Amino acid sequence: MSDVFKLVGTTRTKFGKGSARQARFAGQTPAVIYGHKAETRHITVDAHESGLILRHKNALIEVTIDGGTELVLVKNVQKDPVTQVIEHIDLVTVVKGEKVHVEVPVHIKGESLSGTTVDLEHKTVKLIAEATHVPEFVELVFNKEGAGHHVLAKDIKLPAGVSLDLPADALVASVVETAAGHAAEVAAAE
Repeated sequence: MSDVFKLVGTTRTKFGKGSARQARFAGQTPAVIYGHKAETRHITVDAHESGLILRHKNALIEVTIDGGTELVLVKNVQKDPVTQVIEHIDLVTVVKGEKVHVEVPVHIKGESLSGTTVDLEHKTVKLIAEATHVPEFVELVFNKEGAGHHVLAKDIKLPAGVSLDLPADALVASVVETAAGHAAEVAAAE
């Protein structure tokens, strides 16, 4: 389950490209908070701190603005395509106990049979979970399965209170034969 990260925001009064560049030059990243029929708020956050938080997928962030705090999730991040500097962050307000739609990575544990490899059809899966209990990842366990073994969405073990936002019969991973495995099979047949 994800931790709650803390971040301090400052309300923005100037807008446009020039003011956004000035904020980034000063070590701040422009951001916007919206959701729950509340008025959209434009803020800046520390670029270094927010960059560290954004390394965590589906990070739950408690933002302190003008003495008040809000619980938010990252909705979108805009980066410069060349320098990879974060240019803008979209944050969405969440309420404890509220269900949210998120994407989490799929991790492989174990291995398939020799001469085969695990082919991931979905590197991430969509889940519906409480905002405060979003898993960091889902795990697929392999125990020397051979070629032809399939893992469907319904086979994924999920924490309590979490459900898939994916059809139950969707293929998530399969075990396929490698070229080396096929060559060994042909050599054995000869």
